[in-house]
Amino acid sequence: MDSRDDAARWQRLIGLLKPIHLQAVATSRRLSRSADDGDDLYQESVLRAYEKLNGLRDESRFRSWFFATLLSRHRSRVRRPRRDAVSIEGAFDRGAEPVGEDGTAWEEERRRAQRVARALAGLSPEQREAIVLHDIEGFSVEEIAEMQRVTLSAVKSRLARGREKLRRFYLRHGLKSGTAPYLESRTAGTMAWPVKERSHER
Repeated sequence: MDSRDDAARWQRLIGLLKPIHLQAVATSRRLSRSADDGDDLYQESVLRAYEKLNGLRDESRFRSWFFATLLSRHRSRVRRPRRDAVSIEGAFDRGAEPVGEDGTAWEEERRRAQRVARALAGLSPEQREAIVLHDIEGFSVEEIAEMQRVTLSAVKSRLARGREKLRRFYLRHGLKSGTAPYLESRTAGTMAWPVKERSHER
């Protein structure tokens, strides 16, 4: 392929990615067991999107299209043998943490992020994807069904089972039964991307 075509495709991809870049990085980290793994997942997803970009006809659907690509890469990584990685807790270097006006680290914020990381790690990949995409990122059940290539009832089942596992996790740790990742002020893998609060389905 002509190098000018390659450059044009990269420019098109960069332009489409720009509005969702921070969200996609945060989602990649939340799905992964470490910040480094999450960044690798995002980079792999970008490269895969570049390869497939000429097949995208409707740019208004790019957000869902890219997240579907990200989920596909996530599943591929889950099936690979685990490589040694820094735990998600190890990703929070004290020198990189935000500090208050008095110079103290936001310890409670760090603990919440670590707690959510451990809670999400206990879910199956499919449940973790559904919880992260719906309860944290705000995708609809219909959008997630399209991304995961399953029925609406399958997504609802994954959400229900995932939330029940999270509820049990928080109860085991002596926290309120209603506490869930989308109620924490920060989530796994990033201190910079806030969680969206939303009421969940019954």
